[in-house]
Amino acid sequence: MSLPSRRRLWLAATTVLVGPVAVVAGFAGVSRAAGSVYYVAPNGSDGAAGTQSAPWASIAHAQSVAGAGDTVYLRGGTYSFTNANKACASQTASVDAITLNKSGTSGSPIRYWAYPGEKPVFDFSRMTDDCRIKGFDVTGGWIHLKGLEVTGVRQNNNLNHESWGIWVTGSNNTFELINAHNNMGPGLFIQDGGGNLVLNSDSHDNYDPLTSNGAGESADGFGAHISANHPGNVFRGDRAWNNSDDGFDLINAFSSVTIESSWAWHNGYIPGTNTASGNGNGFKAGGYGGGYVSNGVKHTVRLSVAFNNRASGFYANHHTVADDVFDNTGYNNHPDFNMLGVDSTGAAIGIGNLRNNLAYGGTLTSNMSGTNVSNNSWNLSVSLSDAQFQSVSTSGWDAPRQADGNLPALPYLHLAANSTLIDKGTNVGLPFNGQAPDLGAFESGSTPTTTPPTTTPPTTTPPSTRPPTTAPPTTPGPSGCTASYQLAGSWSGGFQGGVTVTNSGSSTVGSWTVHLTLPGGQAVTQLWNASYTQSGNQVTVTNASWNGALAPGATATFGFLANGDGGTPPTTIGCTAS
Repeated sequence: MSLPSRRRLWLAATTVLVGPVAVVAGFAGVSRAAGSVYYVAPNGSDGAAGTQSAPWASIAHAQSVAGAGDTVYLRGGTYSFTNANKACASQTASVDAITLNKSGTSGSPIRYWAYPGEKPVFDFSRMTDDCRIKGFDVTGGWIHLKGLEVTGVRQNNNLNHESWGIWVTGSNNTFELINAHNNMGPGLFIQDGGGNLVLNSDSHDNYDPLTSNGAGESADGFGAHISANHPGNVFRGDRAWNNSDDGFDLINAFSSVTIESSWAWHNGYIPGTNTASGNGNGFKAGGYGGGYVSNGVKHTVRLSVAFNNRASGFYANHHTVADDVFDNTGYNNHPDFNMLGVDSTGAAIGIGNLRNNLAYGGTLTSNMSGTNVSNNSWNLSVSLSDAQFQSVSTSGWDAPRQADGNLPALPYLHLAANSTLIDKGTNVGLPFNGQAPDLGAFESGSTPTTTPPTTTPPTTTPPSTRPPTTAPPTTPGPSGCTASYQLAGSWSGGFQGGVTVTNSGSSTVGSWTVHLTLPGGQAVTQLWNASYTQSGNQVTVTNASWNGALAPGATATFGFLANGDGGTPPTTIGCTAS
């Protein structure tokens, strides 16, 4: 998982190289053009120039100037708010402290990033508006928030349900390294929009004491309650703990959502206590208010961990469609896996596709009759005890993240070297070691390199000329894979690139090879998440042992450092698979 697991497929690392005028950046596998850089600081002035030495004071002013491809660096310190940007129309209306309604474009998002090494804290605890409050209201698209702390959003009357730390209705946004806590409602909530990625973010200690249908009933860690035709919302590498309601909540989501490589624990209590509150599920994967709907959708929850939640670890919540619940660990929940669904007559049923899951401690399962299950700990002849694990400690899961933002590397609930749960799973298209997948969220074996080497590229000023914004030609391989190139960063005499490999065929592939033809003057110096050979300007890259198997539509990424001018992409790029 991010994670100390070979099942980590996804992320090419992000590297930002800042000069006085321009920035070249990469994230989430998307190529970027250069753009202007601006600065905001708590002691700045909106009448200033917006430079590093003369920063602006507000993100609102920065938005009025920044455009697609630009980066706004938010300096460390506290940005305190006392009122919204408009008055409450009524006590049941909603208002925003910050509205982000200006969009970037594909490949050129507008970035609002914490200045490297600093922590900007957006504190909404002094707001007195007598209606529902959104700390950040993100209605635009192609926006990237990174490294922000969001806290203190208030409820100032008891006529409504929750307020929200970050409320999202835009599409194709990235929320990375967000720390949302102590809000009177969910830390981050996707109400609508598609293609949003919530990456390596935390939401914890949220509690809604003034909610009209009962204290604590609506403060989830993360939520997605989106309408139909907005697919592609993903929660990845996230943690939710000590929230009064649920950790992750997908109730009333009419477009499919994926939750992967995420952790949820001790939800369903008033923060800081063991006093019951709210629903208390770790991952609530669907449902439409308890009744049947004909247009329900399938969600996916995989590679995730739920423990010590007051209610279910993984919960179908009266869902109407069988979710895919693969490679998860439930420990000491009540129960660990609860697949309560509802059929077209309104009758309660068991529903879900469950593979390679591990339930231990607490109550193991409920509502399993009628589910599609295979190779889970409770339906195999395996004996469970603490000795199956390196550790079953439930302390320290809130430890600081790794330097690259991934979840901390912990031994807890990882299988012991001699565990009989190793190789007891079945292939669901996720990477694994050995003869078959292990049970649970963590695959045993050595930890892969999921981030670039620690060697820091030169911090000289990047070139002011814009690199091409289009990817080089990509040639589908005969066995159904494609490869796409992204420029992640560039500096004088060198650059960082990344490649995303996609299985474009209709069946799982076991291995892949990418062929790159580099322009003259370029040469790879380091490469991670794969192995490579280089002859002249021809580079051949083959998968690592843990990321070769790709299900249809699945992706793997590798990155590299190279000498030369990164402004010119590879001449050709092709992929073959078998």
